[in-house]
Amino acid sequence: MMTSTAAGVAAAHPMPPSNSRQRPHVLVADDQADVLEALRLLLKTHGYDVDAASSPGAVLSALEKRDYDALLLDMNYTRDTTSGREGLDLLEQLRSLEPDLPIVVMTAWGSVEGAVEAMRRGARDYIEKPWDNSRLMTILVTQVELGRALRLARRLETENRLLRRDNLPRIIAESAKMKPILQLMERIGPSDANVLITGEHGTGKELVAQWLHASSPRAQKPFIPVNMGGLSEGLFESELFGHVRGSFTDAKTDRVGRFELADNGTIFLDEIGNVPIALQSKLLRVLQTGDVERVGSSKARHVDVRVISATNARLPEEVAAGRFREDLLFRINTIELHLPPLRERREDIGPLAMHFLRRHAERYRKRLAGFDAGAMHVLLEHSWPGNIRELDHAIERAVLLAQGDQVRPQDLALRGSSAAAPRLEDLTLEEVERLLIQKALSRYDGNVSRAAQALGLSRSALYRRIATYEL
Repeated sequence: MMTSTAAGVAAAHPMPPSNSRQRPHVLVADDQADVLEALRLLLKTHGYDVDAASSPGAVLSALEKRDYDALLLDMNYTRDTTSGREGLDLLEQLRSLEPDLPIVVMTAWGSVEGAVEAMRRGARDYIEKPWDNSRLMTILVTQVELGRALRLARRLETENRLLRRDNLPRIIAESAKMKPILQLMERIGPSDANVLITGEHGTGKELVAQWLHASSPRAQKPFIPVNMGGLSEGLFESELFGHVRGSFTDAKTDRVGRFELADNGTIFLDEIGNVPIALQSKLLRVLQTGDVERVGSSKARHVDVRVISATNARLPEEVAAGRFREDLLFRINTIELHLPPLRERREDIGPLAMHFLRRHAERYRKRLAGFDAGAMHVLLEHSWPGNIRELDHAIERAVLLAQGDQVRPQDLALRGSSAAAPRLEDLTLEEVERLLIQKALSRYDGNVSRAAQALGLSRSALYRRIATYEL
């Protein structure tokens, strides 16, 4: 059965991992009692604890009771059976139950085909009967070390993922309308799924994108935001895909595009609804293949990026109007998250206002306890066309203007406060433009296309002004 006795070659065999804190525990499965005893003596001599199982059922029962560092698994359990079918079927069950358990198969009818099939189904190595003690112990030591290293790596990965959650961007959302959104974010954050975030300007789409990136295995890799609404047609390909020196007049050096910068990380395509229809096919090709060609180069570079997109446009309507490709929409919205406007989640206005108050008070070194009743009433009654971003700027302004230990309605200077509205002739040109844009956005519920049309601006021009005034 064996080429040497267990005791006679003990000194020549590899020993269990010296850095292990506990003796390796191995499960041996075979239907022959003498084989089980021989293996028990051999492994015990070399510092292993051993349990025995004489049937597939006994193997499964043993694995339910404790964890093992390795399993030596016979391939045949029925008398006069040599096909190994029982072992192969058991192997498949074990891989689904214990994917990290190192399994070394044993068979008295060793063949290349049988060994290949066992390895294909998840075995780490194989031994032929009668076995060579030295080879068996070398394989076992290796598999125990690899198995422990794999389990440690998986545990550290889980711990790191949990630790990363402490560094997630803070999302303040206590309203009932936000609960299903937060639950969906929890489910899709660790995945590689492409996500489309929709909602009005200022609803926090980029913050949600950052949260999804930070909660994923890509958290330690780059998060690259791109304002698609601010890219001109002439710079679109150069910004996203890069260019080589001399590819056009101002290309004085090679440039790496945003997709390459985001390799192994996440790219955030903000205002993707603003991409001209003529350029959407180029973006779609990269999203489909992952291959990027810099302008002026025919060499393709493959990138691995997670794509998170955002828009305030109603893309299905844009598709119906022929302004957005349907296949591009399918590509970017594996999962869609719609963020409600602040006026639909008024329970969050108070907590958000206090958060911004504390942050800006610390920044400007002012001691403020909170808002008086009148100021909070104004906050709750305001329509917030600029949503959370507008609230943030309003609180910052109030912190600067506040003279007591509380913010008052006149500090906010919002519609509905007791402070008189400023006269148009007292405003600067920039303040007038900002006010008109705010009013247009409020009138059309944040729809940039309709607001731009009412103001006599192109959509891209309005986007630039929105960014300038941080609306």
